[in-house]
Amino acid sequence: MDIILVPGLWLDATSWTDVARALEARGHRPIPLTLPGMGLPAAESARIGMADWIDAVVVEIDRAPGPVALVGHSGAGNVVWGAADARPERVSRVVFVDTVPPPPGAGISEFAVVDGVIPFPGWDFFPEEDVYDLDEATRAVGAALTRSVPARVPTDPVRLSGGRHDVPVTILMGSMGATELEAEIDKWGPYGEEYRSIRDVTVTRIGSGHWPQFSQPGRLAELISESVSHSESAVDGDDSA
Repeated sequence: MDIILVPGLWLDATSWTDVARALEARGHRPIPLTLPGMGLPAAESARIGMADWIDAVVVEIDRAPGPVALVGHSGAGNVVWGAADARPERVSRVVFVDTVPPPPGAGISEFAVVDGVIPFPGWDFFPEEDVYDLDEATRAVGAALTRSVPARVPTDPVRLSGGRHDVPVTILMGSMGATELEAEIDKWGPYGEEYRSIRDVTVTRIGSGHWPQFSQPGRLAELISESVSHSESAVDGDDSA
């Protein structure tokens, strides 16, 4: 299956290298993306917002010869959910990596703007539970892959209006399984309402921090493959009915 891999904030297509290689070995065609404006100065990226990132994914969906799976890490959960909303009939499954589907109007978060863009704040910015499984060598490699983000993107609201709730969803959480997420998500206001509106949703614990594509790429690829293969079998079954 074609699997569009969308990186979270500060990362580009190269952040998926190890995961993509493992997915290829399992017979999939991974399509890792670098989103518009990454690494560009403010003069070239100031107008880029969430809609532009969603449109970049929709372009890849439209290029594919058949149904695709979307994978979004962290802040890219907003991106892939917006793309699924735009093309629900073309998306066989959305896989969220350590994030959850956003409700309409949600932004990602707010970060410091420097010279008109948002630079990577460094690993020490994040809580220990997010980075505990990244050793110094892995942190150095990961940090070298980071680029600045267009200033508008993290706070830009995601616009949602279509048939996204009928698209099957897998949520791969770093530290929470289904029981923990179910206990927490209703405390998150509209995020809980969005989650409860999805017709088919599965939650799986990765057993990692926030960046499993760096710390556990093999396990992440395995879980993604299992998720999308289930959808692929369902599509094949529909075709033969």
